[in-house]
Amino acid sequence: MKVQVHGDNITVTSALQDYVEKKIGRLMRYFDSDTDKEIYVTMAVEGTDHRVEMTLVVRGMIFRAEEKSPDMYASIDLVTDKLEEQIHRYKEKLIRRFRNRSGRQPVMNQDRIVLNDEPNDYDFKVVRMKRFPMKPMDVQEAILQMNLLGHDFFVFTNADTNEVSVVYRRKNGDYGLIEPQY
Repeated sequence: MKVQVHGDNITVTSALQDYVEKKIGRLMRYFDSDTDKEIYVTMAVEGTDHRVEMTLVVRGMIFRAEEKSPDMYASIDLVTDKLEEQIHRYKEKLIRRFRNRSGRQPVMNQDRIVLNDEPNDYDFKVVRMKRFPMKPMDVQEAILQMNLLGHDFFVFTNADTNEVSVVYRRKNGDYGLIEPQY
């Protein structure tokens, strides 16, 4: 397991580092011990709020959560609870899918999951599909196109990398860029 903890405008103390690793240990019970895992934790102080962003990458799946509170330790608790809920929902979906298709076991360890037989709330129905031409453009042009369309995200071919990328509007009004990693 690879854990990276860093702070934006804050020094990450050894106490904070230990607390994060303790909380991450709680999440690791959902995965096989031999599974490659990468965890990125970013802590920041924004005014009176303490923000923690945690990204967990396991076998190509990305789980991400972000929380704010007046206390850094409370933010860490909230973000790990949110990640644990995401992982739990994903594992339930995997277990249902594999149970319905065959006798194969899911990729993740399932010994600690409690299953219920309620209707499947996590199957997503695609109600519309769009196709559009993608001309190469730079990031600034993609943001302009996104704003002109009034969308919160925009998929485009990055002229610099010739890869499909996504620009999106963040909650704070800034913009983000998602690029593929192989």
